[in-house]
Amino acid sequence: MNAPDIKKYLNLEHIDTDPAETDEWNDAFIDLLASGDGNRAKFILDNLVKLANKHQINWVPDLVTPYVNSIPVDQQPPFPGDLAIEEKLASLMRWNALAMVAKANEAYGELGGHIASYASAADLFEVGFNHFFRARTESGEAKDRGDLVFFQPHSAPGVYARAYLEGRLSENDLAHYRREITAPESGARGLSSYPHPWLMPDFWQFPTGSMGIGPISSIYHARFMRYLSDRKLLDCSSRKVWGVFGDGEMDEPESMSALTLASREKLDNLVWVVNCNLQRLDGPVRGNGRIIDELEKLFRGSGWNVIKLVWGSDWDGLFARDTTGALVKAFAQTVDGQMQTFAAKDGSFNRKNFFGQNEELAHLAQGMTDDQIDRLKRGGHDLVKIYAAYQAAANHLGQPTVILAHTKKGYGMGHAGQGKMTTHSQKKLDGDALIEYRNRFNLPLTDEQATSLTFFRPDENSEELKYLKERRHQLGGQIPKRYSDCEQLKVPDIHSYAAFAMKPEAKEMSTTMAFVRMLGNLLKDKELGPRVVPIVADEARTFGMANLFKQVGIYSSVGQRYEPEDIGSVLSYREALDGQILEEGISEAGAIASWTAAATSYSVHGIAMLPFYIYYSMFGFQRIGDAIWAAADQRARGFLLGATSGRTTLGGEGLQHQDGSSHLVAGTIPNCKAYDPAFAGELAVIVDRGMHDMLVDQKDLFYYITLMNENYPQQDLPDNAAEDVIRGCYKLKTVKALIGDTESHVSLLGSGAIMTEVLKAADMLANSGVNVDIFSVTSWSELSRDGKAKEQARLSGETANEPAFISQILSQGRGPIVAATDYVHLLPESIRAYVPEGRRYITLGTDGFGRSDTRAALREYFGVNADSISKAATESLRK
Repeated sequence: MNAPDIKKYLNLEHIDTDPAETDEWNDAFIDLLASGDGNRAKFILDNLVKLANKHQINWVPDLVTPYVNSIPVDQQPPFPGDLAIEEKLASLMRWNALAMVAKANEAYGELGGHIASYASAADLFEVGFNHFFRARTESGEAKDRGDLVFFQPHSAPGVYARAYLEGRLSENDLAHYRREITAPESGARGLSSYPHPWLMPDFWQFPTGSMGIGPISSIYHARFMRYLSDRKLLDCSSRKVWGVFGDGEMDEPESMSALTLASREKLDNLVWVVNCNLQRLDGPVRGNGRIIDELEKLFRGSGWNVIKLVWGSDWDGLFARDTTGALVKAFAQTVDGQMQTFAAKDGSFNRKNFFGQNEELAHLAQGMTDDQIDRLKRGGHDLVKIYAAYQAAANHLGQPTVILAHTKKGYGMGHAGQGKMTTHSQKKLDGDALIEYRNRFNLPLTDEQATSLTFFRPDENSEELKYLKERRHQLGGQIPKRYSDCEQLKVPDIHSYAAFAMKPEAKEMSTTMAFVRMLGNLLKDKELGPRVVPIVADEARTFGMANLFKQVGIYSSVGQRYEPEDIGSVLSYREALDGQILEEGISEAGAIASWTAAATSYSVHGIAMLPFYIYYSMFGFQRIGDAIWAAADQRARGFLLGATSGRTTLGGEGLQHQDGSSHLVAGTIPNCKAYDPAFAGELAVIVDRGMHDMLVDQKDLFYYITLMNENYPQQDLPDNAAEDVIRGCYKLKTVKALIGDTESHVSLLGSGAIMTEVLKAADMLANSGVNVDIFSVTSWSELSRDGKAKEQARLSGETANEPAFISQILSQGRGPIVAATDYVHLLPESIRAYVPEGRRYITLGTDGFGRSDTRAALREYFGVNADSISKAATESLRK
């Protein structure tokens, strides 16, 4: 038996004051187990725990089970495939993955790459590819969107190796691994280092290269599938989300931060496979402990179903002969650092140092050769055991499942890399190591082919390739594969939801208030409204969104099981199964993962959604910038709204809440269009263009818009200014000098929250005899990008000497230029090179840490108030 007799697990840490009574309890429970009714045994245990808690015994069961497989031999399902062929295919993929990386580094030593991770995960991948990972199919009436699969990033070479056998990639493509720029010169496709949809838009679905982002993203994708189903937009009931992640990756806070969400939502459409090869990048994950034990406790405590896949079939006979529980006791006393040493050594060493620990273990190893001991597999390398674990996970209901799969990092790399501290960085193997690797996996290669790293693909009519293709045909086709086809959505006319903003007639409001009003109107649109996904991280009331609670409701997978305290209020809290708002609690990481799931729905599910995630702007690019970058890689389409933005608009909150840099970071993301509108009309034009870009023209970009919570009179948008708003700047108006016949002119640029100070400064200057041209900058980054593009075009000789757009706009004004923002100086400095020649350019910004005080005091402190702007303009005129 794979699982020894129950008595062997009993480890009484306390003194047994009545051994006879203990034996009676043990025998009674063993008799219950002997009846074969496992569910009855579980019921009795649950009942005893409840009874103990009722009488306040203050005892809970240990969340860690023995270091053996969760699925006993007698409960394993029959393996449905051809084991011999699947093992051959896995060996071929291991070889081609190794050859790909080693060949690249043999020719170009700086390219890097990884061999050992895929060597450990290959069998985990293959069982999924051959039996579980379903592809998207479009044939017939029964369309199937397929499963979502998140691949361990360092194992990307293995996925390419499989695509090569499938015929999706050529040998020339494999030869250009990590050579994305030079590959086309040789008629090849460059293969990205890790899964990157931006670089391989028809291949990879999910970016996982930044470890930790993949795990949390998989959870929110699984939850978003439930959201689509519960709102009856798309039936996702038959689909799964699979994620293969590393045990070292579990140390990332993002990996762990949403575990309870998955269990709370009962996401049984989610399966994680944690590749426990016991090694991080530099050494053991838990050298002085056991990572599988730690993860089991963590996941069980978080409400997940845990399946331990620890030992391969070769161990079954040893467990069956182990009548004293010697193996379980030995495993319980062996830490991962020592287990790593056993992986790196040969059978002779393991006979002496593991089986030689006591007579019971030595007796078990009798009759086994050193080679047999050396080839004892860990569970993650045994196709039969892996299939049993995957099948149990796929069938489990009511909980997400994690499979803790025990593997060897660098499996099969022998003395060159198996289980060694340096194995993660292993890029090259010498001739002897390559021949040893070939022999280990019985590869059909000559010595010369092995040492020259020759790629190998069986004949098209071979049983291996026929089997490979048939298995994928049965599961719907090839994966990974990314789709981008999606129906266009009709965008309502701007006046149907934003007429109040286009001609506000000096009414006072904040841009946050204007946005929420627009959002409420968009939600009412019959065609677009159901596709809008409002997302907040527990700040809906802060942003004035409470009226949406009743209008569209907050999504809850169980509806609302309570009567809210404010049920009589017009703004009462309302949760519903078909609720539209995703209220993620105090978790910006969760909210951006939810936004990404909605923003990529057009590709992942073939149904376009329009997410609006609103949050304190400081808690966006600064806190979860890596997740936003990953969303950009995934070609997300949606709106990010950085509310209460700027360093002085959120007066009393202080240093950690006041944002002065998000626009700088946003400008570094190529497919992010960042805007800092000062007025509701500008905001309306930007939202309208964004919806057309993403839903009608289906461009792979997203919008970042900053909003303010400061109420001030709203300016009407000048006629014909809309296109200039989108390009980044327009002339708002001219304020003529009120005294004298002066020729003094100055141009003032402002954006966002500081525009009110610019307007005040213009009046001050006019009162002192200066003519002022006022320009509203809606996007510093778009102006900078335009200027850079014009400069590069000139340098390459592509165009004539066409001036940058900002230079053209500023030609509508005269005199020196003063630019003021609520962000650091570097933001307005980003366009310095593109302002008209010969005109002085002065920038005012809010460098340094934030402070708590009134807006007036803060703007005076940072030198961006009207007085500071006026003084800067006056000084520039003197010089």
